[in-house]
Amino acid sequence: MDPIVAGLLATLVGAIVGGGVSFLLNRQLHAQQLERLRTEHKTEFAAEDTARHFLSHRGYTDRSFDVLRKHLGGFEDDELRRILVRAGAVRTYRDDGSEWWRLLSRMDEYIEQKVRRAEVTAAD
Repeated sequence: MDPIVAGLLATLVGAIVGGGVSFLLNRQLHAQQLERLRTEHKTEFAAEDTARHFLSHRGYTDRSFDVLRKHLGGFEDDELRRILVRAGAVRTYRDDGSEWWRLLSRMDEYIEQKVRRAEVTAAD
């Protein structure tokens, strides 16, 4: 085999093996860092999951802030609002001034329900 070709092949194999090892080590490092962060912020992640659970209930697109505060106890009001935003929720106010939250992903469902109610009201 030509020494130049052999040198190129050895260089290529070394680069592939080195790159593969580096990739695997970095992947493992990132997984460990992510797990460490999840452990450090376990309460916040659990609160976001719980908020998403309540806001994903198929019977209710909206939840009042009072109901969410009752079920997600232990947080100050503004901290709970930040958790709701991280969970993907948006805030609305009703005519009586009460604060309500819904998942942004369920906005289409909310609009469909609103249109259906308007059609029923118009038919009566």
